[in-house]
Amino acid sequence: MPFNDRSRLDPSQVEDRRGKGGTRVAIGGGLGLVVLVVALLLGVDPSSLGSAIEPPTSAESTPSAGSTSGLQEQCQTGADANASEDCRIVGFVNSIQSFWADEFTRRGDRYAPAKLVLFTGATEGACGYASAAVGPFYCPNDQQVYLDLSFFEELRTRFGAQGGSFAEAYVLAHEYGHHVQNLTGALETSAGARDTGPTSAAVQTELQADCLAGVWAYHATETGYLTKVTDAEIAQSLDAAAAVGDDRIQEQTQGRVSPESWTHGSSEQRQMALKEGLQSGDVDSCETPGAAP
Repeated sequence: MPFNDRSRLDPSQVEDRRGKGGTRVAIGGGLGLVVLVVALLLGVDPSSLGSAIEPPTSAESTPSAGSTSGLQEQCQTGADANASEDCRIVGFVNSIQSFWADEFTRRGDRYAPAKLVLFTGATEGACGYASAAVGPFYCPNDQQVYLDLSFFEELRTRFGAQGGSFAEAYVLAHEYGHHVQNLTGALETSAGARDTGPTSAAVQTELQADCLAGVWAYHATETGYLTKVTDAEIAQSLDAAAAVGDDRIQEQTQGRVSPESWTHGSSEQRQMALKEGLQSGDVDSCETPGAAP
C-alpha cells in the first residue's frame, strides 16, 4: 500500500514498549472488562484464556515506561512508511485518527486521540495485565489501543488469512472503532451485556467496530497519508475479517461451531459489516451492521 512520500508522520501517537525491561504489579480483576466488552479481536472464550489474562499473584515492580524516541527518529514521512513496517503502523494510526478528528468536527464534536501501545509478549495498562495471547485490544480505562505485532503473523499462520498491509490496517481501524464507540457512549451502553450469540449486544458491538473500520477505509485517501486503496487491498481486509469470525475460529480450535457462544460474529457477519462501511463511507450506516446471522 503506497503512502504519500511527502506526508508528515506523527510518531507521538504510538508508544513503543517493545524490548523494555522491568516486571509487573498484580492488579485485581485482570482483563475482564476488556475480554467481555471491548472485544479482543480473536473472539476467544475468556474462560479458555487462563493465565493468558490473569496477572501474577505476587507484587512486583512496575514495567518500564515506553517511549517514542526510536519511532521519532525513524518515522518522519510517508516515504518511511513505505519502507518500514513500524512506520507503516504509525502511518495507519495517523490516517485513522486524522479521519475521526475531521468526522467528529464535522458533527460538531471533538475527537480525543488514542495512543497505540506496541508491546512484545505481555504488557500492563489501566485494564490490567495482558499477554499477546489475547490479541489486539482497546482499553477504555486509559483510552489506548494495545498491539503485539506478532499477531499479524499469527493471523496468517494460525487463522489462515492471506495477510497484507491492509489486513493490518483493518485490525487497527477495528480497534480504533472501539475508541470511537467509547467516545460516543456506544461502548458504555453495551458494557453490561453478558449475552452471546449471533444477535447479541456483544456481537453487535464488534460488528459496529468492523463497520467503522470500513468507513475509515472509504475515506483513507482523503486524509492525505495514503495515495490509493486498491481492490486487492480491500480484499485483504475482507479476508482478515473472515479469518477472525467466531465460526471460523471455533471450527479450527474445537472442530465444531457453537453459534450460541459467539461474541464477535461469524465470518459472514464480520465481512458484511466491514462491507457496509466500505461501500457507504457513512458512519450512520453502522447503526446495526451485519445484524442478520
